[in-house]
Amino acid sequence: MLQLGKMQFESALFFESIEQIYGRVFRSIKPRTPVPPIAVRFRRYANANSRIRLKDGQLCVDISDLLQNAPAPIQEALASILISKLFQKQQDPDWMARYKRYLNRADIRRSLSAVKQERGRKAFRDPKGKIYDLRELFEEINVEYFHGLMARPDLGWSVRQSRSILGHYDPCHHVIVLSRLLDSEMAPRLIVKFVMFHEMLHLRHPTQHKGSRRCVHTPQFKQAEREFTGYAEARQQLKAFMDRTFLKDRDLEDLERAID
Repeated sequence: MLQLGKMQFESALFFESIEQIYGRVFRSIKPRTPVPPIAVRFRRYANANSRIRLKDGQLCVDISDLLQNAPAPIQEALASILISKLFQKQQDPDWMARYKRYLNRADIRRSLSAVKQERGRKAFRDPKGKIYDLRELFEEINVEYFHGLMARPDLGWSVRQSRSILGHYDPCHHVIVLSRLLDSEMAPRLIVKFVMFHEMLHLRHPTQHKGSRRCVHTPQFKQAEREFTGYAEARQQLKAFMDRTFLKDRDLEDLERAID
């Protein structure tokens, strides 16, 4: 009997409108609060981001049109995630895992990448900065660690002096961008070279996806990173530089968040 009830409940998902799904999830999370009018729109975003807010007594939900054809159970999972976030409730790990598994499907990743290339714009500055030339750094590292065989992607300094992300590789636009914060006399050459080396490793060791898990820094990536000459010194200097630029309360493990 319990199994039958579960099957009937899950089947009901396929006959609900998207607004009805959000209304039902709202009642489950806020049972004592009347369900407000709900407006759900699918927007032409360059990614799978979604937004939710209460405005003038109405629950407004903006969802990427990339998710417009997602199955009802995925819409339900996203509704749970967004409404829980809106009311600062603890996220249900099962809903989060279901949603991540969907986004990590190979066909969905391909669609996301294609749309990001088509709709997204990557803003960055010329690779030749005031202090460091990223092209020269790339070629130096390429010869030293990759036998000069790595094809050079687009390179550039960030538009803003990002303090939280010192570098990242964008596979959709095939570009390495370093924070303009590093184009400074205060930044030792060793740490700029280390950040560039880290981002170049993303070309050699791409992100791995398995189920709901997304591993950016694989064991192979981390092992290769340790082969950087002066690895320990570079991490110490990088931490000291971050402290000097008012990035407090970070330990060495947090550096991976800054050099994505």
